[in-house]
Amino acid sequence: MLIENFGDTILNEPVKLYTLENQNGVQLKVMNLGATMVSLFVKDKMGKMRDVILGCDNTTEYEKQTNCFGATIGRNANRIAFAQCVIDGHTYQIEQNDNRNNLHSGSNGFHNVIWDAKVEEDRNDTITFTYYSKDMEQGFPGNLAAKVIYSLTDSDELKIDYFGETDKTTVANFTNHAYYNLGGHDSGSIEGHKLCIHAQEYTPFSSAEAIPTGAFEKVAGTPLDFRQEKTIARDANEDFIQLTYGNGYNHNYVLDTLPGKLKLAAQVFCEDSGIAMDFYTDTVGIQFYTSGYMEKNVGKNGVMYDSHHGFCLEPQYHPNAVNEKNFLSPILKPGEIYQAHTKVSFFNRV
Repeated sequence: MLIENFGDTILNEPVKLYTLENQNGVQLKVMNLGATMVSLFVKDKMGKMRDVILGCDNTTEYEKQTNCFGATIGRNANRIAFAQCVIDGHTYQIEQNDNRNNLHSGSNGFHNVIWDAKVEEDRNDTITFTYYSKDMEQGFPGNLAAKVIYSLTDSDELKIDYFGETDKTTVANFTNHAYYNLGGHDSGSIEGHKLCIHAQEYTPFSSAEAIPTGAFEKVAGTPLDFRQEKTIARDANEDFIQLTYGNGYNHNYVLDTLPGKLKLAAQVFCEDSGIAMDFYTDTVGIQFYTSGYMEKNVGKNGVMYDSHHGFCLEPQYHPNAVNEKNFLSPILKPGEIYQAHTKVSFFNRV
């Protein structure tokens, strides 16, 4: 496996870039800072390789941005209301980094720490990252041993497998924050992409703070209905309060899944490149975000990224699930093993 230096963090920690590759030439580049996906090269309809995720050229640029490009998110993905949660009868205060709420576990989240990497000498298609999150790190109880495994199959599938174990009751809700653009990271807006999300319901917000009400509402008759394929742009400017609250699409969809059983959650297609992706997960929810909050950001090769230049599909528990009794709980207890699985299949379509 090719291993390269990728610069140092502001704390002078060395960052390494690892290149995974399958027999078809599909490449995934990942770094140990944030167990982050940096690049993902797949073939377009002309046989040319395109890098289909947004990112930065070096560690310094990654530390400047706040978009969590391609990073592993944890202990808790998405928002926690008032940056507080009650675990085993004790109230834990965590960082308020999203107004009065917590987003993606704060500045000390998994996306901002150095992970240990393990590669196998005779394999170029898989890598394992581990991180030991100490008791009260991020404000959560328990020593949490986290693991993320990235793999490429020869069927042009990206697999991401998450595991966690704790010695005290805590929160475990990991995801990946890749911003996909199937035209290539440098191709501009993703609003012309065609999307299908296999979900009947979503979790509506109560305000622009993007904390769910606790209810499940039908997507039918709303701009959030992607059950039939349509372009991302088609209904994006409709007069609909949830789009106002989310600054566009930034919503959690309810999936009919079973633990450990992968199910097709979403399908995306870019006509220009011919690249399509089928997105599978076993989580109860998936966040669909079209980067409405992204400000102009210098990306790879000096490309200027802007809002709607990438979309995220983030498998996870529903937002604020640790506090919301109507949602499946992300609580992990000693003796239990947290796990979640993602598979993204890439292919060409006409």
